Amino acid sequence: MTIERDLFITEVALRDGSHAISHQFTVDQVLQVTKALNDAGVPYIEVSHGDGLSGSSLQYGFSKTNEMELIEAAVSVADQAKIAVLLLPGIGTVKDLKEAASLGAKMARIATHVTEADVAPQHIQAAKELGMETVGFLMMSHMAEVDKLVEQAKLMESYGADSVYVVDSAGALLPDGVRQRIRALKQSVGINIGFHAHNNLSLAMANTLVAIEEGATRIDGSVRCLGAGAGNTQTEVLVAVLDRMGVKTGIDVYKMMDLAEEIVAPILQTPQEITRESLTLGYAGVYSSFALHAKRAAARFGVDSRDILTELGKRKVVGGQEDMIWDVAEEIAASAKSPAKV
Repeated sequence: MTIERDLFITEVALRDGSHAISHQFTVDQVLQVTKALNDAGVPYIEVSHGDGLSGSSLQYGFSKTNEMELIEAAVSVADQAKIAVLLLPGIGTVKDLKEAASLGAKMARIATHVTEADVAPQHIQAAKELGMETVGFLMMSHMAEVDKLVEQAKLMESYGADSVYVVDSAGALLPDGVRQRIRALKQSVGINIGFHAHNNLSLAMANTLVAIEEGATRIDGSVRCLGAGAGNTQTEVLVAVLDRMGVKTGIDVYKMMDLAEEIVAPILQTPQEITRESLTLGYAGVYSSFALHAKRAAARFGVDSRDILTELGKRKVVGGQEDMIWDVAEEIAASAKSPAKV
């Protein structure tokens, strides 16, 4: 593969990785990780609650540290990298966006379900007015047909987004599905195209390389796979692979290896691997952040977390419907206790 264009990587461990550690990042951890990523040459570093600005709540999980403190800390040590934030309309507000921008955040990633781009215009326009680079982030992209995805991407473009992302939130896409989606967007929109993978089916790297081959120039990764579910495309591995391919990212491979091993690995509560829960996420097409919620609900009601996740997949439950995890677990437990009908 020959790539003769700019390729920019956004590191998402300090946002997506928040899910993996129950949103318990500290200021010191964010300072250490951000400084090391900045020194390694990573151009964009995303810092927010796992569910975006103002995600700290009973429904999504409370943060250990106010995310604005984390954003401010990251900005203080990022003299080269730009700090990005994620915002889901309905959770975060324009007020939150203004506060993040006042602290020095330079990129806003406005995330909606893949069929609901029309809830994003005011947030995208506000970000543009604040002088922020702005991304339309189409989550759960596997749930929409290609034509629908293109329609929604065009809406994001019309609102003023600088880039639009195919977001494989469940880690459910296969390489052909990625190829079709990125190729269609490349032919249909005039803005940058990005790709965000999850590794629940062990396809994050393969899918990311396919996306790059088809024209994506904005790529997400998480160092040490620190992300929801089985994590994202592993940034230090991606940088090494791209370097082997002759694709220049401007990121120092050795420094990425070192920070992954020495700084990020100790933060992980357990090693990021494809467990039965995360595999089920990709298999059933369920939002990656549901893994820990389902595991806790399964323990509470004495049921199999895979049954919960599979049922959520059948019901096409999406991010923002976390309360359904507990409802489904309770239903499965009640059904198991009911006497069999004859």
